[in-house]
Amino acid sequence: MKIKIASRTSPLALLQTNGVINEIQLLNPSYECSIVEMQSEGDLTEKPLHLIGGKGLFVSKLETALNEGIADFAVHSLKDVPALLDKQFAIAATMPREEVGDALLLKEGLTIDNLSQPLKIATSGPRRKAQLLSLNSKLSIIPIRGNIQTRINKMRSENLDGLIVAKAALNRLNITHSNIYLFSEEQMLPAASQGAIGIEVCKQNLRSEVSEVLSRINDNNTLQATTIERSIVAALEGSCLSPISALCKIKNQDAELKVRASNQHGSEVCNEDIKFTLQNKEKAVSKLIKKLIASGAKELIQS
Repeated sequence: MKIKIASRTSPLALLQTNGVINEIQLLNPSYECSIVEMQSEGDLTEKPLHLIGGKGLFVSKLETALNEGIADFAVHSLKDVPALLDKQFAIAATMPREEVGDALLLKEGLTIDNLSQPLKIATSGPRRKAQLLSLNSKLSIIPIRGNIQTRINKMRSENLDGLIVAKAALNRLNITHSNIYLFSEEQMLPAASQGAIGIEVCKQNLRSEVSEVLSRINDNNTLQATTIERSIVAALEGSCLSPISALCKIKNQDAELKVRASNQHGSEVCNEDIKFTLQNKEKAVSKLIKKLIASGAKELIQS
């Protein structure tokens, strides 16, 4: 069977796509997988994402390939995929999740204790910016774009004090830095789906053979956890550019969901935490969403 896979062309995207291919070929070495490399609109500009349409720009071109039958499925960093998909698309599978946390790459000689000073920290994500400013409102947040290595190079060339990146990206690309601090969940709760690789399909064009393959490589705990996290973002009418964090941890049949919503400056924060069983997940998540909305979280992320 021949399988065509849509992927962005960044080193991380291609590495993740090749990881999916490896899992497929472990099932059956005769499967012929080919990558349909595509540059998204988000890859073609270094303008701030909030000025050009948000992170959905990273997936729209790949979705066109799915819709036109150019590819059977697309591989994404799931945190870059809008929580509300067009009804013709679906996340059919996820790979086992990497580390979910955020890493702070610091200039030599600095430690996390220096974060109480007015340092220059690079990040373009409103979620990370808001949580940083919540830790220290005097920090200078420097917008930054590009792949991981490009951002690290900019940090050095522009003499910035620090850069925040997903630990999962560092792990996957085997990138090391001599001075790294890993944020705790209390300091910086991760984005919904951070650390997860998602496989998106067009429902109408999905072939049964491909569906069977995806079901066999799917990590169900990751799919369940990220589906819950993404439902929080959707319920709050948030986007990838909203200061919302959501992390669901599943162990056996027990789950814990942590949510953090704030205003853009991190001066007002709403935290919620709930434990539940997977058998009761719909009721528990619905209850948490109602509590968030009642506390004004939907308005908070817009302020």
